[in-house]
Amino acid sequence: MKILMVEDNKSVSEMMQMFFKKEGWDAHFAYDGEEAVAVFNESPDDWDMITLDLNLPKMDGMQVSAEIRKVSPTVPIIMLTARDSESDQVLGLEMGADDYVTKPFSPITLIARIKALDRRAKIGGKVAEHEPVPSAAVNEEEKFDIDTGKFQLNSKTREAFLNGKQINDLTPKEFDLLRTLAQKPRQVFSREQLLQLVWDYEYYGDERTVDAHIKKLRQKIEKVGPQIIQTVWGVGYKFDDTGADKS
Repeated sequence: MKILMVEDNKSVSEMMQMFFKKEGWDAHFAYDGEEAVAVFNESPDDWDMITLDLNLPKMDGMQVSAEIRKVSPTVPIIMLTARDSESDQVLGLEMGADDYVTKPFSPITLIARIKALDRRAKIGGKVAEHEPVPSAAVNEEEKFDIDTGKFQLNSKTREAFLNGKQINDLTPKEFDLLRTLAQKPRQVFSREQLLQLVWDYEYYGDERTVDAHIKKLRQKIEKVGPQIIQTVWGVGYKFDDTGADKS
């Protein structure tokens, strides 16, 4: 794995370098936001994982995440933050991070989070970017994992279509959320269930993680068609495309 760690505290970087080496990972370190964006943009396809501190000189982690997402909607990002407020963590997720770890953190915990996110991201390999395709261009013989007639999903290519139009720029967690919900249409999943099914480890009741990802997922779905992720108030979320007829 090739990791870009963006961290202005060199003591933290040096500590993590030892753990990365033990795992056999190739790590590069950037010490401010502008350097991080420049390093990433030199070879955006080379990175398997980014760990991103929130408090950085020159450009903060939120801005860096937004700039990275302009180039790559799929590279996994874990945000590291000393802030323990709900608003900062949710904002980080909404700006494109897939996960967050609050400082001070255990190196073992960060390694476990990286492995879990990498494992999810590599199901089906890296995603190639595509333009939306018209309904007639969708191969009827394509072996989709899920095909409701209105919605299709392919786990190998990590592509999802609604009424023949591709839902673009899904992050690894957004795709996994969509697949988990769509595998059982109209079944209601609680936030706790989604945390267990989509995130490979316990979040200990951190339900705002699910809400932030659902919000971004819905925004991307609405770019191509009707909303298919429904809220069941007081319970959780469900996939329901019964009203997603072509306009």
